[in-house]
Amino acid sequence: MSDVTKIVSDINNGDIKPIYFLMGEEPYYIDKISEYIENNILAEEEKGFNQMVLYGRDVTIEEIIDNAKRFPMMAERQVVIVKEAQDLSRTIEKLVSYAKQPQPSTVLVICYKYKKIDKRKSLYKEINKVGLVYESKKLYENHVADWIRRVLAGKKYKIDTKATLMLIEFLGTDLSKINNELNKLMLVLPKEATITPEAIEDNIGISKDYNNFELRKAVGERDVLKVNRIINHFAQNQKANPMIMTISLLNSFFTQLLIYHSLKDKSKNSVAKALGVNPFFVSDYTVAAKNYPMRKVSQVIGLLRNADVKSKGVGANALPAGDILKELLFKIIH
Repeated sequence: MSDVTKIVSDINNGDIKPIYFLMGEEPYYIDKISEYIENNILAEEEKGFNQMVLYGRDVTIEEIIDNAKRFPMMAERQVVIVKEAQDLSRTIEKLVSYAKQPQPSTVLVICYKYKKIDKRKSLYKEINKVGLVYESKKLYENHVADWIRRVLAGKKYKIDTKATLMLIEFLGTDLSKINNELNKLMLVLPKEATITPEAIEDNIGISKDYNNFELRKAVGERDVLKVNRIINHFAQNQKANPMIMTISLLNSFFTQLLIYHSLKDKSKNSVAKALGVNPFFVSDYTVAAKNYPMRKVSQVIGLLRNADVKSKGVGANALPAGDILKELLFKIIH
């Protein structure tokens, strides 16, 4: 995030590069930087003749270079943005000829999502000499909570811990999706408000009581009543609670529990780091470890594998998903 702030700050201060190569697994920051360039380098009246957006699937490298070599019309610069440039991955190295002699009056932005160019090859080295290569790395799950808090703090909002974890559990680590949902919440909640699980349930539709986060906690505590309530809800709302996601989450939980059992240092920060989880979750593992000795955890991982196979229709005589889940949870808890 600090790299992004610096890029924006440099542009505002007039330090504008002829080439911005934006790459990496996290598309959110690639979109944010390219949007900022699209909205802020040229004045509105200059954009008609001097700003173009191309798409990787529709152009060749040669066409990109031809457009980049044009001179601006009645403006100091022109901006050429190539979105979805990863579709040109087979020929992207051909851009090296332009990188060696870029047009000083052109700002060429390459959005190369989910992939990276080889840092040992000429293209990376040449762009680094004259322009900027930015790698947008995927955030690990235990860092997403901090990212959510920072984004909201910048807009004068707060969020409680459970609400943060509900968003991550439901949306994963996709920052664009999370950002979209945060924007929805900020539209309906006043400034300085704290986003609560109730606000998320009311405005996004994620149940605060019936979700995988609560199921995992209930399984860890061996709370039979709560587990049954949640899986009955899942069985009736399979579209919102796909079984494959539930099995995947439980598998991650018990795999991490296996690691927990093998740790010598079980202090909060040490466990959080070893398991790659938010420190808020550590107590869940402490409780679960007492309820599930290492041998039982190994058995549960086997049960989860069998349920995963059944959920894909192998040897299950087409059992409904809800029944597979109920049978699985019964065997785990008992």
